Amino acid sequence: MILSSFHSALVLYTLSLVTTIFPSLYLVGSSSNNNNKRIVSPSLSQKAERGGGERMSNLGVTIGLLLLLTLLFNSSLKVVAVIDDYTRSDFPPTFVFGSASTAYQVEGAAFEDGRTASIWDTFAHSVDGPGGNGDVACDQYHKYKEDVKLMVDVGLDAYRFSISWSRLIPSGRGPINPKGLEYYNNLINELINHGIQPHVTLHNFDLPQALEDKYGGWVSPKIIEDFKAYAEVCFREFGDRVLHWTTVNEANVFTLGGYDMGFVPPNRCSSPFGTRNCYKGNSSTEPYLVMHHCLLAHASAAALYNTNYKHKQHGFVGISVYLFRFVPLTDSKEDAKAVERAYEFLLNWMLHPLVYGEYPKLMIESVGSKLPIFTKAESSLVKGSADFIGIIHYQNWRVKDDPQSLMMQIRDLGADMGAKVMMLKETVTAPESLQIMIEYLKEVYGNPPTYVYENGLPMKRSSMLEDVPRVEYMHSYIGAVLDALRNGSNIKGYFTWSFLDLFELLDGYYSSYGLFYVDLDDPDLKRYPKLSAQWYSNFLKRKTVF
Repeated sequence: MILSSFHSALVLYTLSLVTTIFPSLYLVGSSSNNNNKRIVSPSLSQKAERGGGERMSNLGVTIGLLLLLTLLFNSSLKVVAVIDDYTRSDFPPTFVFGSASTAYQVEGAAFEDGRTASIWDTFAHSVDGPGGNGDVACDQYHKYKEDVKLMVDVGLDAYRFSISWSRLIPSGRGPINPKGLEYYNNLINELINHGIQPHVTLHNFDLPQALEDKYGGWVSPKIIEDFKAYAEVCFREFGDRVLHWTTVNEANVFTLGGYDMGFVPPNRCSSPFGTRNCYKGNSSTEPYLVMHHCLLAHASAAALYNTNYKHKQHGFVGISVYLFRFVPLTDSKEDAKAVERAYEFLLNWMLHPLVYGEYPKLMIESVGSKLPIFTKAESSLVKGSADFIGIIHYQNWRVKDDPQSLMMQIRDLGADMGAKVMMLKETVTAPESLQIMIEYLKEVYGNPPTYVYENGLPMKRSSMLEDVPRVEYMHSYIGAVLDALRNGSNIKGYFTWSFLDLFELLDGYYSSYGLFYVDLDDPDLKRYPKLSAQWYSNFLKRKTVF
C-alpha cells in the first residue's frame, strides 16, 4: 500500500518537531522571494533576521505546512510500506538503533598530528577520484564532542565509525601514533560517557598508502599479518570499551570496485574491464586474491580476539557485506538463472566461506585456477569466524543473462559470472528487498546475528532541510526490519547511513545521505538537523505513533 496514513501523520506532527526536538532552533526564510525554509542556529539568527527572517509564528507554521503538503503529494518518490504502523516499542528493548560514518568521510585533519595518507586519500586526489576530498570533510576530528551531543539530542543508542589505520599506525606496521591513540580514546570515551555504544570498523577502503606502496596491499598475503597486528592494537587499546568490531567493511564491493572495475580505492583494474583509467592491476585475477586475503585477515583477527581478549572483554568480531538483492531484468528463464549466478559470485563468494569454510561450488567450477583454494587449516580458521554479519543494503539490482561474456578469452569476475548487473532508477526504493535479504541469511546461512549497518536514501546535497523522501524511506525500511524480526530473523540493530552529510565514496560532496546538513561554506562547518533527524528522534523517544 502507498503510505497514505504515514503522509497524513507526517504532515500533522512535522512542524512541531522543529521546536520540540531542537528547541533552540528558529525557522527562517532565506529571502523575501523564496518560501523555502531553512533552520538556523541562534548564533546565526540575527544575521538571518536582517535578511528578512522571522521567529517561527502562526504564519510560519502555515507556510511550512503548505510547503510540506506540496513536498508530500508532489514527490515523485513512491514508497511502498512493509509495515505502516509501528513504534519503537514494537522492537525488543535490546534492539540497537544508531547512525554511521567512516573515518575518511568525516574526520578531516588528514595531515594533522602524524596521520599519513591512505589509499583513499590518494584516490580522492587523483584525476579518477569523485571530485573533492576528505582533507577537511566534516572536521569531526576537532568537533567530535559537538557531534556526540547531537547524537544524544537525536537519542541514538549507538554510533558506528571506523578507525583510520594510517592515523593510528602511520607506517601501517610498527609504532603507534600517540595523537591518533588519544583521538580515538577521546571519541570512544565521549560516546560511552553519554550512553552511546561504539560500533567500530577496522578497515573501510583506507589501507595505509605505505603498505600499498610496500607490497601491493591487499593483493599480497603479507597483508594478513599486518592487519592482525593492527587489529590487536585496537583490541588492546580500545576493547575494554568497544564490544562490537567489524574487521572489513563490505569486502565484496571493495574487491570488485577496487580491483576489477577500479572505481573505488585503490583504483586497480585492467583493460577492457575498468571504468576508470587502468594504470595498474589485473581485473582477471586480483579480485579473487583480494577477497581471499580479506577473509583470511578477518579470520586471523577474530581468532586472535577469541584467544587473547574475548574472555575478559566479552566483545564480538564480525564482518560486513554489501547485501545485494537481485531481480531478473526480464521474465526469461535465462535471466532467472543469471540471478542465481549473481548471488553465488557477488554475495555467497564472501558468505559461504564464513559458514562452510569453502567457496561456492559454482564459483569453483566456473573460475577454475584463478580462484584461490583454502588449505585445511585456513578453512577451519575462516569457518565460523564471524560473530555477526553487518548488512549494507540500499536498493534492488537488476540482472541480465550475458552468455557472450563466457566466450571471452580473458575474463574478469563479471565475465566469469556470465551476467550483467545494473541498477535501475525505478528500483531505488524497495523496502521489501531488505526484509527478503535479512531472511535470506536466516534461510541459507543459519540465521546468524546481523546488524543493518548502512541503509539510507541519497539526495542531491542541499541546504533544504525538509527531506521528506528520506523520512518516507527510513519509515518503510525500518518497517521491513521489523517484519524480518517478527519472522524470526536474528537481527540485532539498525543504523542509518549517514549521521552527517559527508564525503561520499562515489560522488564526493554531490549527494547526501545525512540526518544533519553540514554547511561547507561556513568556516565552522555548522551542522543543521534535517526533518529526518527530527523524525528519527521522535521515533527513538517514542513520541510518534503511526
